[in-house]
Amino acid sequence: MSMSNLEDLFLHELKDTLDAEKQILKALPKMAKAADSQELRAAFEEHHAVTEQQVERLETIFESLGKAARGKHCPGMEGIISEGQEIIKELEKGPVLDAALIAAAQKVEHYEICSYGTLATYAEVLGYAEAKDLLGQTLGEEKETDENLTTLASELNLAAEHEPAE
Repeated sequence: MSMSNLEDLFLHELKDTLDAEKQILKALPKMAKAADSQELRAAFEEHHAVTEQQVERLETIFESLGKAARGKHCPGMEGIISEGQEIIKELEKGPVLDAALIAAAQKVEHYEICSYGTLATYAEVLGYAEAKDLLGQTLGEEKETDENLTTLASELNLAAEHEPAE
């Protein structure tokens, strides 16, 4: 795809973000299954439902632009998710894995916060008020998820600290 202006870049980033969200939808159930903490498992399950709504918002934006809602492979998210999947394979279920899962999830959230913040700014500049509002709503959800993960980490990291060393 040739990008010669901000609208082209906006569409490119929108496609990248749609693919990232779809990758996250596939990863969250695996993360939930790997979590030992019931609270962490519930957080991943809840965020899966939120992510489905976020995909719907992106599809609404594509529709409002008269474009097909097709993602473009997001290698950045693929890498972040791959790191998380590796840690699931390497660690036994328990507090240390839970701490690692939170770190992996926060990497995802920070990537999304950057993506949605950028997209909302582009939408504002381009005069896409509806898109800006929808992207801003998702941005707020991603920030809230990150804050919730930080709160969980404050508890679960202490449990991981008390795990006996090998």
